[in-house]
Amino acid sequence: MNRSGYQLVTDLPEAMLPWRDRPTAWANVSPSTGAYRLNSAGEYLYYPDGGSVGYDHPVGQIQFGLGCIASYRTETDPARRDLFLTRARAQAERLITQHTEARGAWWFPYAFPFTHAVHSGVDYQAPWYSGMAQGEAISLFVQLAELEAVSAEDRARYMAAAAGALASLQVADDGYPWVVNVNASGYLWIQEYPGATPGAGDYTYNGAIFAMFGLYDYARATGDQAAADLYDACATTLARYFNLLRNPRWHSYYCQTHRVPAPTYHQHHIALFTQLHWQTGSPDFAESVDRLVDDFPAPGVSGTVRFEAGSHVLCRFDTAASGAWASGKDDAQLEQRTVSFTRGTSAPASMRRRIQGRGIYYLISAGAYAGWWVGENWATAYLRGIHLATLYRPDRTVTFPGEGVAVEAYQIAVDGTVISARTVAYATPTPALADRRAIVNGRPCFQIAEGELAGYWVPASSVTADTEPAVGEPLPLNFPAPSRSGAPSLQES
Repeated sequence: MNRSGYQLVTDLPEAMLPWRDRPTAWANVSPSTGAYRLNSAGEYLYYPDGGSVGYDHPVGQIQFGLGCIASYRTETDPARRDLFLTRARAQAERLITQHTEARGAWWFPYAFPFTHAVHSGVDYQAPWYSGMAQGEAISLFVQLAELEAVSAEDRARYMAAAAGALASLQVADDGYPWVVNVNASGYLWIQEYPGATPGAGDYTYNGAIFAMFGLYDYARATGDQAAADLYDACATTLARYFNLLRNPRWHSYYCQTHRVPAPTYHQHHIALFTQLHWQTGSPDFAESVDRLVDDFPAPGVSGTVRFEAGSHVLCRFDTAASGAWASGKDDAQLEQRTVSFTRGTSAPASMRRRIQGRGIYYLISAGAYAGWWVGENWATAYLRGIHLATLYRPDRTVTFPGEGVAVEAYQIAVDGTVISARTVAYATPTPALADRRAIVNGRPCFQIAEGELAGYWVPASSVTADTEPAVGEPLPLNFPAPSRSGAPSLQES
């Protein structure tokens, strides 16, 4: 099994730990209608088509529970806090009660048949199992066990359940059930949707990473080396196959098997790879985030567009009413015009996003050009301010060119006003630490974290950022599960 030696960063600030970014809102703590709602015991069940019969949906239950824990950690009202904890514990108890045991591991069954509407081969009869659920269950049990309000007895029960779930990620695809396989090139995959035969599956990216968070939580909480080694193997896989996840200048792909662009998952991929960077401290995952942000940035950015004096090409595109991309419309150009300004001017924009087959554009929302789009160009038309910041931890190293090449650096106010500007030039390539990257007045920039340029932004195109993985020395990883003839196993040769 391939491992690069990724090391876990176990002292992350609270806000950077898994699932803290997905709290359950108070308004959603007691869902009573819709496809997902609570039964009389407070258990989160799936009701197909809004019917009257509820089924276990492990990922739904786990994510609801983890969201309740995230809210419990930050809630100040005692009554609300108690209910968040009650809801989280109800989901854990349901999983414990409904689990099955096989192959020396705990498994959490889906209790309804499922056929994916798009992905051929994802066709299950109940019960079926998902590696995403198996890994996420570890996070739910570990995070509950870490809460002071949980008794020592329950803490022990939750950690035993976490260990049972972890065991399911340590058996190969040579028996049933299975959710983990090693592909023909020696890379470990946690399969959100395992296939009907060994090694077959959807090779889904987001499901594998969410499951990895369970490995991270378990290793962080217990110091367990086996969990850390599995995480290393999974991180090695994600780094190796990032170029297959990426769809340059458009939505990233949902899975390897079908390679269908996933508009609703692209921002998830950005958030997930950001957490891989934090959890490993490795710049290669930070670089992956930067590429995904540039390919299809989050469209919920608005503000003021600055037009410099001169001519500007405006376009109308076939989009949803809001300006969002719409399948079937594909941003087809409907109209184009050129306008000229004798002096600089501004206009409000309700959206910044990539137009299919083109660059980044702004949707003008008021004034004479409302409904028209203008292409982003930091020198001629740009959204003022600092947007879409990616926080690095640890800081990344950026290198200024040598040979006296001039690099501009700026201190920028929140509204985009340039507070201070400097030009630096070094005789030899000179490294500096950067603590974040953002779109600053229409172009990607790094913020320098220390030294003479601390607090200044430098254009990303003017410096070179580190991209090599930060790894240690990988150790052999061996499991007792034998492989059936011709099928890959988790044992490393």
